[in-house]
Amino acid sequence: MFDGVPILTIITFIPLLAAVCLMVISRLSRDEGKAQIEKNAPLVALVASLAVFGLSILLLISFKSDSPDIQFYEELNWLGGGIKYRMGVDGISILFVVLTTFLTPLCILGSMGSVKKRMLEYMVAFLIMETLMIGVFCALDMVLFYIFFEAVLLPMFIIIGVWGGSNRVYAAYKFFLYTLLGSVLMLAAMLWLYYYSGQVLGAGNATTDIRELAKLDIPASAQTWLWLAFFASFAVKIPMWPVHTWLPDAHVQAPTAGSVILAGVLLKLGGYGMLRYSLPMFPDASLYFAPMVFGLSIVAIIYTSLVAYRQTDMKKLIAYSSVAHMGFVTMGIFALNVQGLQGAIFQMLSHGVISGALFFAVGVIYDRMHTREIAFYGGIVKYMPIYAAVFMLFTMANVGLPGTSGFVGEILTMVGAYQINPWIAFGAAFGMVLSAVYALNLYREVVFGEVKNEKLEGIADMNGREIIIMVPLAVMTIVLGFYPSLITDITASSVDALLADFAAKTAGGS
Repeated sequence: MFDGVPILTIITFIPLLAAVCLMVISRLSRDEGKAQIEKNAPLVALVASLAVFGLSILLLISFKSDSPDIQFYEELNWLGGGIKYRMGVDGISILFVVLTTFLTPLCILGSMGSVKKRMLEYMVAFLIMETLMIGVFCALDMVLFYIFFEAVLLPMFIIIGVWGGSNRVYAAYKFFLYTLLGSVLMLAAMLWLYYYSGQVLGAGNATTDIRELAKLDIPASAQTWLWLAFFASFAVKIPMWPVHTWLPDAHVQAPTAGSVILAGVLLKLGGYGMLRYSLPMFPDASLYFAPMVFGLSIVAIIYTSLVAYRQTDMKKLIAYSSVAHMGFVTMGIFALNVQGLQGAIFQMLSHGVISGALFFAVGVIYDRMHTREIAFYGGIVKYMPIYAAVFMLFTMANVGLPGTSGFVGEILTMVGAYQINPWIAFGAAFGMVLSAVYALNLYREVVFGEVKNEKLEGIADMNGREIIIMVPLAVMTIVLGFYPSLITDITASSVDALLADFAAKTAGGS
């Protein structure tokens, strides 16, 4: 379907083009024109993001899932010295592209009723961020990946810092500094890899091609330091315990759509980076550090679940819940078997949908009452039966109820971990029990019981726009729960190839 068409470039840069058009037209317009553009900016952003989503679905339909090879490859001479514009997707990255294009229109639609100031700039920030997120998952050049990976911080920094809550500036700077400092070490490691490729391949053949770098025979001693440098960036991004403390503050202060895209996509960049860099490039170091990752993952699953139970702010509770659920991801990745990797990928995709829906659900009642304090609510099922049913579905999915997508990812990662060490799986299972405790307690406190706060009397149920946002999220949660093969069939070839390459390298002592 897309032979000879740079479809990945088109999908990546349509949002950026829409953002630039909005800015230029606004700049050239007079006062009345600017007001009209401000009013129509969400519609333009929505149309652009829906167009990108449609193209990503066509891309997925055209994708050959039985092949582990990179598809829709694009290459263009760029900076010279082996640094080129390289784009392509495999069975893993294409699903994250679709996740990004799926959530972005919902975020834009959700913002239409909650953002009250500087709507044009808000939409521009979201469109630019969509381009950068898609670019991360499509980039096959190390330098290009790093540019997308780091640049995505800027629009999110602005979204939190301008449209966030009362403590937004502190949260924005904390988010930016945490993630940037970790990436400085990754940049140093990338420079070393480029220099080393020149030594191995010849001075004139140094490359930043991710696929070529993965073929290099890197000494085990160097792998250790390189793995740690990349891990410093990816661990903060996921985020793993104990470098997770920026996330609750960022979520609490971010506007609803900012929290959705932060939990739904940005947290996945770290896990994706581990699959694209840590395992294929540094296999010996990945094997060596796997026990450490298991330990950090179990601490994250159990500790942050206990912390979540003690929260009084709904958003902060869900933020800590995200740290716990991402612990299953890192545990699955470093189980280094089919079930673990398939479960980790599925968990990332599923969490993107479920956590996004939960943040939307919190935003629904926040837009009405302007508070996220759990104690403020109670008994709202009396006035909001549709909301209560929707919130119940995503609460159960977050707990990992069989029949929802939340169950599949967690059970697969635990099966993978069990093959390595049953005690690791037991610790993760205990974390699942704790997730039921804090999630069901939140639901009981907010939805059931008597209406003790008179301000809640007559609170309006979900409107049409809010229902439209929740329906696709609910459908994905249930469909993937009953038919996980929709995901696993696409990722199977790429996962098998990754594990086969990993086994060959570690068995050979490379």
